[in-house]
Amino acid sequence: MNKNIVSVNWLKANLNSKDLIILDATIPKVGDKTTLITSECIPSTLFFDLKKDFCNLEGGFPNTVPKKKEFEKNAQHLGINSDSIIVIYDQHGVYSSPRAWWLFKLMGHTTVYVLNGGLKTWKENNLTINSKYSSPTSKGNFKVNYNPSLISNNQNVLQHIDNSESFTVDARSPKRFYAQVKEPRIGLRSGHIPNSENLHYALLTDNTNLKTETELRSIFTNFDLNSKEIIYTCGSGITACILALAGTQIGHINFSVYDGSWSEWGTMNDLPIEV
Repeated sequence: MNKNIVSVNWLKANLNSKDLIILDATIPKVGDKTTLITSECIPSTLFFDLKKDFCNLEGGFPNTVPKKKEFEKNAQHLGINSDSIIVIYDQHGVYSSPRAWWLFKLMGHTTVYVLNGGLKTWKENNLTINSKYSSPTSKGNFKVNYNPSLISNNQNVLQHIDNSESFTVDARSPKRFYAQVKEPRIGLRSGHIPNSENLHYALLTDNTNLKTETELRSIFTNFDLNSKEIIYTCGSGITACILALAGTQIGHINFSVYDGSWSEWGTMNDLPIEV
């Protein structure tokens, strides 16, 4: 166990721990119509539905944070307790699992970890695979203890544009960031938040695993983040959480995620953009 991630070897050794909850938080990648999402899973896995149960469907954007009471209720329905040790993975490697990790942090749960490499690395190690998800055996006693410092809205971001004590980092691809291609979602302006910097989320993984702390430090040294408040953003609030996880691994803990991200900012004509 290393801060906010665990290895497949750690999970294998602790698979039968009494307080362990394993969650698959897989969602399709934006624009990827070829990768098949399956029900293959690590033993004892429960499905964590980021697109339905753990998303505010009335929020107006693809991945709006769920209401606190809804999150609490649905976490309890998964059998999650306030003292559960939660390990989250996805089928891509490290893609959507950091979003679920961040949601639990936002809701005040501290013992939550991302499985480095996800299902891909588990399978590469020839470890046991089940053909379907498990079902909760009892209702949990999970309680939300909301931590608002971990989330930003568009007004927070707007106020920080010219603040030298804060830093906004965008996880989208450089082509999207610099408006060299159209946005994949219809109706969005192209460009980026003024004074923000680009750090494509794919640079933080080797396609499957999160890079080592040494490699992450080397990447993050390109940004003056020390002692600053960091706002992570992306297209819809998913890959920003990869940046948040990677940053936290190397000590950048003063951060928030802009939940609406470009799915919101790009639709609001009164908000400034740079191209």
